[in-house]
Amino acid sequence: MRSAYLTLFFSVLFLTACFHPKVPPVLPVPVNIYTVKAQNVFYFDKYPATLVAMNQVDLRPQVQGYITEISFTEGSHIRKGQPLYTIDRQLYQENYDLAKANLDVAHGNLKQAQQDADRYTYLNTYDAVAKQVLDHAAIALQNAKNMIKAAEQTLKMAETNLNYSVIKAPFDGTIGFSQVKLGNMVIVGQTVLNTISSDDPVGVDFLISEKQLSHFENLKKIQEHSIDSLFTIILPNDSVYPHVGKIAIIDRAVDPQAGTIRIRAVFPNPDYSLRPGISCVLRVHNQETGPRMVVPSKTVVEVMGEYFVFLVKDTVTRDLSDTTKTHAAQMAIQKKVITGQTIDASVIIKKGINVGDRIVVDGVQSLHTGSVIALAKKGDADKSKKGKAGSGATQGTPSKSE
Repeated sequence: MRSAYLTLFFSVLFLTACFHPKVPPVLPVPVNIYTVKAQNVFYFDKYPATLVAMNQVDLRPQVQGYITEISFTEGSHIRKGQPLYTIDRQLYQENYDLAKANLDVAHGNLKQAQQDADRYTYLNTYDAVAKQVLDHAAIALQNAKNMIKAAEQTLKMAETNLNYSVIKAPFDGTIGFSQVKLGNMVIVGQTVLNTISSDDPVGVDFLISEKQLSHFENLKKIQEHSIDSLFTIILPNDSVYPHVGKIAIIDRAVDPQAGTIRIRAVFPNPDYSLRPGISCVLRVHNQETGPRMVVPSKTVVEVMGEYFVFLVKDTVTRDLSDTTKTHAAQMAIQKKVITGQTIDASVIIKKGINVGDRIVVDGVQSLHTGSVIALAKKGDADKSKKGKAGSGATQGTPSKSE
């Protein structure tokens, strides 16, 4: 019996081994391949920026009173010295006239004191006047001269207040909406009448990291000898502003919390089309020379803030019809890279791969390190990623940025 059971066990084991299904070999993933090459590229580094006025001031009155005249159009361009607001001048005109009259009286008193002093001095030469009278005449003369100075200062103060009753533009610029209307009472140093900002040129403020500071210091030194398009801006409507700018100010210190520093570029604004507060993009023409490795952006995969591409490596694999045989094949190997500027549908690779390397263009979402790949036929590529794969994808050349 024992012998029979053993015979039956090994028979079942043999039959199970004979009829166990074979695991089919893994089919290659159809992909397109791009050969890395170096080429000269023209691109810009871009920074979010804000337009600012080079000079801006709030208009506040220096004398008190009611607004009797507004002499400008809101939102218009004004010139330095142009009258803007008039505060009731009657009281200040009267004070000026009074001060002027007092000055005339002081001049009359001085003339009389001078005559008395001269007369008593002459009589004193003949001992015909008391010494005390001569001394009093000299003191009166000095007081009359001092009264002249006091009256002149009073007149200047009255004239200043009279002039302050007409508020004028401190510089050329654009004026905003009036904060007061005719008949409003204004208080010295408190009431804001309006705001004026200079409009030609305008500043463009943007932030850079502290690592880029030395680069921009060099740009500031050599910008006069650089290409004309070193600094340009893109406006909110995606148009490129026709005038170019230059660095004007680099802030005194780096923000210790953010690790950034503010830089101000200056752009001409002859038609006053740029307004403070507009958000824009500052473009800095990249000065790096020599060919750069440029690949299609879709070849790069981001994983937790790091970037990878799939290199194509030659290998061997088993034949599909006869697993005892092998043949040459290609395998995808994930490789970490350091990327640079994005240029339209392409990206610059700074480090991680070499010129001549082959990388996977389409189908990277289906790959992992060690995946067997095969060059996709046109039909396979269309099925795997409609609209992305094509015969020209392997030799695509990045277009230039705007």
